[in-house]
Amino acid sequence: MNGARANLAHEAARILATEGQNNYQAAKKKAAARLGVSDQAVLPSNLEIKDALRQYLALYGGEDHLENVSHLRRIAIAAMQDLDHFSPRLVGSVLDGTATEHSHIGLHVFCDNPDELVIYFLDREFSFQQEERQIRWHDGSFLRLPVLLLSKDERTIELMVFSMVHLRQSPPSPIDGKPQIRATRLEVEALLRVATEDC
Repeated sequence: MNGARANLAHEAARILATEGQNNYQAAKKKAAARLGVSDQAVLPSNLEIKDALRQYLALYGGEDHLENVSHLRRIAIAAMQDLDHFSPRLVGSVLDGTATEHSHIGLHVFCDNPDELVIYFLDREFSFQQEERQIRWHDGSFLRLPVLLLSKDERTIELMVFSMVHLRQSPPSPIDGKPQIRATRLEVEALLRVATEDC
């Protein structure tokens, strides 16, 4: 990266790490405004910002960052146990280790009738909110997906509800456009064990 692009990536990473921002595009625009950059060609990609965020957390995060990621993974594991019927998969920053104190826990869950998940929550008196999200698929088309938000241990869990057929193919990552990396509960438990052994 050239100097201006690198500076923008690092400022966007700092915003993500310290200011409660979870959206890469919003952090990028905020960084550009702060640094007085209006040239769109200079703006870093999401992948460049992700790399800068890893560097920032490695430099400044220390043990607090590692404990935060482990704590979020433990919450994810507990939620995935509750949602076992819906084949939950962990995605995003909690999985890849770039989660901050403000990060949501992202889970993909699978059922052909989203009402089944809603009824599951209502039967167990879980408090949740419902939204809808549009994502771009690999062929350029768009999918509108139900999203359920719930809170566990004062952290937000974001459940994106896919049809069962999408269990076989992960959606594009908003960071690099490649198939999004997903992990089962057993895989997340293995990550947690490795992190514990490394401490």
